[in-house]
Amino acid sequence: MAAGGSSALMVAAAAVALGGGLILVARRLMSSNVRAAASALMRGKTVIITGANCGIGRATAAELLRQQARVILACRDRDRAEEAARELRLEAGDSGEISVRELDLSSLHSVRRFCQEVVKEETRLDVLINNAGVFQCPYMKTEDGFEMQFGVNHLGHFLLTHLLIGLLKSSAPSRIVVVSSKLYKYGEINFDDLNSEKSYSRSFGYSRSKLANVLFTRELARRLEGTGVTVNVLHPGIVRTNLGRHINIPVLIKPLFNVVSWAFFKTPEEGARTSVYLASSPEVEGVSGKYFGDCKEEDLLPKAMDDLVARKLWDISEVMVGLIK
Repeated sequence: MAAGGSSALMVAAAAVALGGGLILVARRLMSSNVRAAASALMRGKTVIITGANCGIGRATAAELLRQQARVILACRDRDRAEEAARELRLEAGDSGEISVRELDLSSLHSVRRFCQEVVKEETRLDVLINNAGVFQCPYMKTEDGFEMQFGVNHLGHFLLTHLLIGLLKSSAPSRIVVVSSKLYKYGEINFDDLNSEKSYSRSFGYSRSKLANVLFTRELARRLEGTGVTVNVLHPGIVRTNLGRHINIPVLIKPLFNVVSWAFFKTPEEGARTSVYLASSPEVEGVSGKYFGDCKEEDLLPKAMDDLVARKLWDISEVMVGLIK
C-alpha cells in the first residue's frame, strides 16, 4: 500500500476508534446499571443453553449463573464446553451450578440422545435457550443430508424443542428463548428448495434460517397457548464473536475492520442481554410469540407474521426430522 493510502487508513481508523470509544463508554455505563440491578432471579431454576461454550451463549450462561440458576451447557465440542464450564465456575464462585452435556445440532441422532438423557435425568426444565448457530458457511450438509445452516439453525432446534416440550410443560411456568437475527429480513422460505440443492447463497441461506426461527416461534407460541410455557424470539444485534469465521476479509481491510468491530460491535455480554432478559425477567412473564431487540419488543416484517407459511413450515419440518412419516 502507498504511504498516502496507509496514512489515510490510519486517520480513518483513529476517527472510528474515537467515535466508537465514546459509544463504548456509554454502553458500559448502561451495562453497569443493568448488572447492579441483577439478583437471585433464577435460584432453583434449570436452564439449557445450546452453543454455550463461547460467544453470546457463554455470556448468557455467565449472567444466569450470577442469578443463581442451574445451567446446562449443551455443546457439540465437549472438551471446549468443559473448559468453558471450568472458567465459568471460577467466575461465578458460589453462584449457581453448571454442567455440560454433548449436543450436535447437525445430527438428529445426537439431538434425540441428548433429549433422552435430559428427560431421564432432569426433574424439571425452566428455560430452554436455542442459541447455537452456523453463519454463512460454504455449502455443506448435515449428517442427515440437510443444508447446514437450515439444518442446524432451524431443524436441529426444532427437534430439540419438540422433544423437550413435555418436560417444559411439567415445569411450567417455563420459557423458551430463540436467538434469531435482524438478517431474517433478507430471507425467503422457498418450499421448492428448502435444502438449497437448486441454488445456494451463504448470506441468503443464513437469512432464511433466521426467518425460519421467527416463524417457528410464532407457530409454537400458538400451539403452547394455555400450557404455561412461553416462547419468544430475539435478535442480539451485531456482536463480536467467532460466528463470522467463514467470512473472508481482505488483508488490507482487516485492520480497519478490527477497529470498527471493537468500536461499534457489541461485546458478547451486551449481545446476551436480551437472551437473559427473556429468560429471567418478571417483566415478560406470560408474554409469548413476540420479537425482541435490546430488551424491547420490536415489530416484524409481514413475511415473518405469515401464519400460513409458519404452519406449512412446521408441517414440513416435522417430516424432515422424522416426527411424522
